[in-house]
Amino acid sequence: QVQLVESGGGLVQAGGSLRLSCAASQSISHINTMAWYRQPPGKQRDLVARKFRGGVTDYADSVKGRFTISRDDAKNTVYLQMNSLGPEDTAVYYCYVNGYTVDNYFYPNTVWGQGTQVTVSS
Repeated sequence: QVQLVESGGGLVQAGGSLRLSCAASQSISHINTMAWYRQPPGKQRDLVARKFRGGVTDYADSVKGRFTISRDDAKNTVYLQMNSLGPEDTAVYYCYVNGYTVDNYFYPNTVWGQGTQVTVSS
């Protein structure tokens, strides 16, 4: 089972930027869907951004124009660039992968990272 490890969270002032990283424990390819979700304190986990295998991306309305999801195949890493952060962006951020290939074998599995805390001060 592939594992995902997020990093890059922390405390930032409003208006600042952070880049979250999500590294896979193995070399994976042909990912059907990769995504970032977030869960604010006391609230449900919601989709922030996702990227489909064909390259189409999809963003929550609240982050459009501020966040960008991307991937570095050589590093097996997914990124979330977050700009113009506000206190409303404070949450635990989770990366997500659904459907991937390892060593030419396709796994239709869903994998979640452990989460990384992002706190934005006003």
